[in-house]
Amino acid sequence: MTTKDTLSIAGRAYSSRLLVGTGKYKDFEQTRAALDASGTEIVTVAIRRTNIGQNPGEPNLLDYVPPSKFTLLPNTAGCYSADDAVRTLRLARELLDGHDLVKLEVLGDSHTLFPNMPETLKATKTLVDEGFKVMVYCTDDPIQCRMLEDLGAVAVMPLASLIGSGMGILNPWNLRLIIDQARVPVVVDAGVGTASDAAIAMELGCDAVLMNTAIAAARDPVLMASAMKKGVESGREAFLAGRMPKKLYSGAPSSPTEGLITAAPGAAK
Repeated sequence: MTTKDTLSIAGRAYSSRLLVGTGKYKDFEQTRAALDASGTEIVTVAIRRTNIGQNPGEPNLLDYVPPSKFTLLPNTAGCYSADDAVRTLRLARELLDGHDLVKLEVLGDSHTLFPNMPETLKATKTLVDEGFKVMVYCTDDPIQCRMLEDLGAVAVMPLASLIGSGMGILNPWNLRLIIDQARVPVVVDAGVGTASDAAIAMELGCDAVLMNTAIAAARDPVLMASAMKKGVESGREAFLAGRMPKKLYSGAPSSPTEGLITAAPGAAK
């Protein structure tokens, strides 16, 4: 893969197409080790759960994951209404000195963690109007994704399966519909369980993959982070290379049959 094959989000180019969350690790030291192993440049931060300065005297994630090294992506994990999400990202912008690239997620319920799309659309409009650059967690619905683009989202982030489920890419057809129509980056968000899942998402043509639990819940998170880096890179290369066509009900030998050395007519066998 050439160095020119970069991911562009909100006018900025990134060499890594793997976005990684900072939650669920045993401590901030392990968090940083996993991020380094993954090669990621964009990391998500759950503002309602992670201290980035709002709780003085407590360990601060920014001491381990500094904005000078990573692009922080504040998110609204745990928000169930547009109003809560907007307030949370306003706080993030204040804490991060005007940082405007954010990840919006407005959940529908605590069981499935599916997005509440009416509230998500409402929050997207408000945030875009206030100058935020919004990457949006959403359903795998091509129509809803188009609506988010029309509102000004800088990336759409459809789920591949339920958050934290590790079930992999269960909806490749919907993802392809979204990818084929998208004018902004498509980032698979939620459901990846292992490196082959990440590769599949990238082979479909997704621009990037975001994950957290798949790395943090692994037996060896740092090693899994390294595996995910390779999965994303191999999937991207396969997409760029262009896979061979699938051929139903027909086979073709990998070696040509023309020019085979055969016995001359009448030769002894």
